[in-house]
Amino acid sequence: MQFQFRKMAQSDQPIEFHQTLDSEFVKFERSDILHAQPLQADVKARYRVDKVVEVNGTLKLDLQVACARCLKPVELHREFSMDEEFRHGEEPENVAEEDNTIYVNSDTVDLRPYLEEAALMDLPAVVLCKDDCKGLCQTCGVNLNEQDCDCDNRPIDPRLAGLKDFFK
Repeated sequence: MQFQFRKMAQSDQPIEFHQTLDSEFVKFERSDILHAQPLQADVKARYRVDKVVEVNGTLKLDLQVACARCLKPVELHREFSMDEEFRHGEEPENVAEEDNTIYVNSDTVDLRPYLEEAALMDLPAVVLCKDDCKGLCQTCGVNLNEQDCDCDNRPIDPRLAGLKDFFK
């Protein structure tokens, strides 16, 4: 998935990309992801008069993620948009803070790293199987959503923790 600034400037038609990309990059970045389907990318690159290539489109990713509390697998379907601007050349020293333009020195731009970054940025930081997930017992490890346990998990005041084993 590449475009060249020279060819984009000579063409008045946008370039469309409809590709499936390997999604192994997601597993390397996040340890809670159990399985990831390939990333579906439908993006369009168009050259603007101000020497900028505008890339926008839709990305789709299906994942199986471990619940952050009970580790139960959760199916996630993410569909999100990508909207980036690429400009050929060096980045000026005094760029406005709200300017999100990506400056590229080479004539050829590989979109794959930008698509991967957009996918990673869209993923939620924490995934729960349900909002009121009770998680796992910290003592015996039983899933508290499925059954109760008889473990004493009352919090101990850290100032008195040394007295916990006094009468044993």
